[in-house]
Amino acid sequence: MDGHVNFTLSDRLRKSPYYESTLKAGAKTFTIYNHMIMPTSYEGAEADYWNLMNNVTMWDVAAERQVEVTGNDAYKFVEYITSRDLSKLQIGQGKYALITDEDGGIINDPIILRLGESHFWLSIADSDVLLWTRGLACGLGWDVQLSEPDVSPLAIQGPNHLPLMIDLFGNWVKDIKYFFFKEVELEGIPLIVQKSGWSKQGGFELYLRDGSLGGKLWDIVANAGKKYDIKPGTPNNIERVESGLFSWGNDMDIKSNPLELPLGNFCQLDKEAEYLSRKALHKIRSEGPSKKLVGLIVDGAPFIGGCASPWKVMSDNQICGKVSSAAFSPRLKINMAMATIDNGNNEIGSEVKVETPWGARSAKVTSIPFN
Repeated sequence: MDGHVNFTLSDRLRKSPYYESTLKAGAKTFTIYNHMIMPTSYEGAEADYWNLMNNVTMWDVAAERQVEVTGNDAYKFVEYITSRDLSKLQIGQGKYALITDEDGGIINDPIILRLGESHFWLSIADSDVLLWTRGLACGLGWDVQLSEPDVSPLAIQGPNHLPLMIDLFGNWVKDIKYFFFKEVELEGIPLIVQKSGWSKQGGFELYLRDGSLGGKLWDIVANAGKKYDIKPGTPNNIERVESGLFSWGNDMDIKSNPLELPLGNFCQLDKEAEYLSRKALHKIRSEGPSKKLVGLIVDGAPFIGGCASPWKVMSDNQICGKVSSAAFSPRLKINMAMATIDNGNNEIGSEVKVETPWGARSAKVTSIPFN
């Protein structure tokens, strides 16, 4: 079941440039993400889900902070922190990557954007990447400067995003490839426009490069979107579980390694460039991971909300894993879950029990994504 608490606001909990706009738009619930307040719902999880699936939505995702990497050794450094091969990463392109430590543990899973030959952004999930990278760079003694720039993304997501984007920026947006981006201005507002977003419904992210203009950017997008019945939205738990989008801190963390997840396309363990976790990940590959992140279809009445704390996965009365994300899909009419399960019980079709807040339920292992 979802937990609800009230927070005492202070400067330790940063407000995004769109915070006041989200309140006026009717944001009902928030979470803390990268030490920043981020909306999580407006009309409710299911209503927000249908708005995203059927139309176009705009999200305050300023909490998706950037770590800026510059210096003569910037390229060598970004190669060093990930097993993803970045040798063909172009200026104006981004790539999804897993940042891993000396044990192969996942520090974060950002999009790495290349703005120049020696200029990168790590567009991060919810962990203290800036502190970790600064410590690593100091220990290496390389010529690398790391900082958090004044950059705050606003996402436009949903199947009807393209007409709105054309109205805002012109026809060139039709030709931009996934994860590629362009530096532009919109009515004097400096932006990077990237074809990306934390949904599988299509869209763009507008990286605002001047936080003082957050209210102005929100209003421009909202007013241009009226003709398309745009709705405020957020990263939606139902849609992300359906689509198999993993959440750092839920589905993976520093105790996880990339070989446990179905993300092999994003890990080139034998790449030419040196990287921190090479020895550890080669050892795990040689021995084989002891568990895997898989999907579960869970029997019983529809889940109410998501998985606020891990649920035990059982086999023969023994714990064999944990559920980290869950949702009822109103479209597929199934209870979905993502779970990390030990070998012996994680093959497709395996049957297990899940200890949910509503009692123990039977479940069957399936592939991800669900749709």
